Amino acid sequence: MPDRTYVPSRPVTCSPGRAARELGLKRADFELAVHLGRIRTVPDDSGGGGHRVERAEIDRLRAEPGFPDTLLERVHVVGTAEGAALMDIPAGRFTRLARLGLLVPVRFYVNRYRAVVWLYLAEELRHFATQSVNTRLLKGRTPETLRGQLATGVDLRARNWRGRHLGFLLRRADDPWGRAGALAALLPLVDVHDVVKDPYERAHLNRFRPAPPDHGAPGSPSALLAEELMTAQDADEIGWLRSELRRAAEEARAHTAAPRPAPAPRQTESAARPVPRHHRPVRCATAHGENMGSTRQAGTPWAVRGPAAPHAVPSAPPTVPGDGRGPTATRAARGLRVWLRRRTPRPARV
Repeated sequence: MPDRTYVPSRPVTCSPGRAARELGLKRADFELAVHLGRIRTVPDDSGGGGHRVERAEIDRLRAEPGFPDTLLERVHVVGTAEGAALMDIPAGRFTRLARLGLLVPVRFYVNRYRAVVWLYLAEELRHFATQSVNTRLLKGRTPETLRGQLATGVDLRARNWRGRHLGFLLRRADDPWGRAGALAALLPLVDVHDVVKDPYERAHLNRFRPAPPDHGAPGSPSALLAEELMTAQDADEIGWLRSELRRAAEEARAHTAAPRPAPAPRQTESAARPVPRHHRPVRCATAHGENMGSTRQAGTPWAVRGPAAPHAVPSAPPTVPGDGRGPTATRAARGLRVWLRRRTPRPARV
């Protein structure tokens, strides 16, 4: 019998920053390639929630023909002006096609004028321009139905980007709670509270809720604008996300229950209800401070409880220590008089 247990070796992985350097990509282009599925990642074993890239995946990409130009071309993005030139159409027509949802953005940024600049994949724009079914959209007059939608102010760029971003978040989710958190990331908080009513489940769901894309410091105008673009606006979109979140929450609840605080130990009635102060026993003492072994209730006089008889004879007084001379005897006699006065019942008033 072997004296050692065989443990399979784990695949060698590297951080996203190092993988981007070895592939010749900028960090933003690397994240976009992961977003599009061009680069496969694995969950980080350290438990921080991040992802890493296996060495085998880097070797596969480096072995492709035309590396690194082919990889750079897959993640090349353009704006409105460059995209219109690439498709050989005016910039105005390009914007109208994007507002109608025919061209889907993959990324955006906020410029110094706080305007949203949408970016599109150059590879997708070239493919759209080469399709024969899209020729009438690129040349000639825009169809009447599409012009009517533009007249109503339709703009589907943000919604199409949210749908694309949601697909990316769902692909990276590792468990049902992660998929529910991806759906909750696109809903307003009031809708999330309405669908997931249990506060402990909402607290657990927030752990898996991805943050909006990083655009400036938290609380800045750019960050607030990015958060607004991340949140669903249309009624039909919100309704669809609510139904999907409800279904995902049920699956997550059946898979793993949300953690809850441990119940507090039950206390007995005597321990839970403290004894009032006026019911606590108090020890009585003699004039010399000696314990007489009797008790009384706080707030009651030193006399015997209950009505005394008119000619009740007091019990024998305590023995007076000392030989009857000196200060000790004087104090003892004074204490004896006080004791007798308290024990002697007073005559009733007529």
